[in-house]
Amino acid sequence: MNAQQTTIHKGLEGIIVDRTAIAKVEGAIGRLSYRGIDIKELTAAHSFVDCVWLVLFGSLPSTEQARALDDFLVRSMAPTDSEQRILAALPRSKHPMEILQGLTPLIDRRFADAPALPVESTELAEGLVIAARLAGILAAWQHLRHGESLPVPDRTLGFQANFLLLFSGRRPTVQALATLQVTQILQMEHGFNASTFAARVATSTLAPVQAVLSAAIGTLSGPLHGGADEAALQMALEIGAPANAADYVRQCLAQKRRIMGMGHREYKTVDPRARILKPMAERLCSGSTHETLFKTLVAVEEAVQQAMAQRGRKIHANVEFYKGAVMNALGIPSDFFTSMFAIGRVYGYLAHFLEQRADNRLIRPQAQYVGPDPASAAQPE
Repeated sequence: MNAQQTTIHKGLEGIIVDRTAIAKVEGAIGRLSYRGIDIKELTAAHSFVDCVWLVLFGSLPSTEQARALDDFLVRSMAPTDSEQRILAALPRSKHPMEILQGLTPLIDRRFADAPALPVESTELAEGLVIAARLAGILAAWQHLRHGESLPVPDRTLGFQANFLLLFSGRRPTVQALATLQVTQILQMEHGFNASTFAARVATSTLAPVQAVLSAAIGTLSGPLHGGADEAALQMALEIGAPANAADYVRQCLAQKRRIMGMGHREYKTVDPRARILKPMAERLCSGSTHETLFKTLVAVEEAVQQAMAQRGRKIHANVEFYKGAVMNALGIPSDFFTSMFAIGRVYGYLAHFLEQRADNRLIRPQAQYVGPDPASAAQPE
């Protein structure tokens, strides 16, 4: 076929490659749901572990199922001695995303007993061990960087509370725990995004679950995907004050520089996750040392929207734009933002692992060749 007659869908935009029952992204109306339940309802009325069960198995758990899964994650989260020795041997300059991607295939996936999961899959139980352990490894890396020892999980606390305990060394406040739960529910799943699609590609090869999760985490590390929250916060810190935002935006637009966290390929209106995160960021930052940071982000968003309106376009902040302010207010260092995304999204990866394996076919797209035509190449004499 003539190259000029072939339509190339760069980035696979608009191409439907498979079916899924896990999450529905309705970009035209700005709605996101997991297994048919709107994220507004999920974040308002359900726990993080409830949503893990929902995403994995298709329905909300009973109280007993949620308790069993939560206990399994708590029992699995502390890094083993060998994992801590590996961490201790690594340069402290390593980015947390490098730590997560690199250690994922090396995690000891053994488990004594697992909750009664509604699917017979040893790899799923191993994947849940990895998911829990990644949270513990992230906390351990934070303490290692400061020459501190890792606290011990508290079995009287749930999984999310234990993460905050391990990461900060302090029992979390009610507000901090609620904030983390909402943020991680919002980050858990989002259709065939880049890292989830990478997970499905790896799954389609029948690669083991640890390889699948490592591939997905590596994909998430890119600034055009999971890294936008860290970039948006750094941008706000560089701008310094709301009064400087308009000039910064003008310079970016004039130089055709991307403003991280603004706009989303899927949503033509406000990102429904940003609708939840923005007011949460405002509540956390108001009256604190983070207030100027939040107001600077608001000023950037307004300046971008005004500039785009003059060009006849509408643009809104996505989930990454205000997520950095939320993480910052929780005391999470900015280079940990994307890894926080990873330890929430990992359960979505596991759900897609199960879904892909249930009706698997090797993912193998084609490319249009545009190199030299071998038929016209000079033949050797």
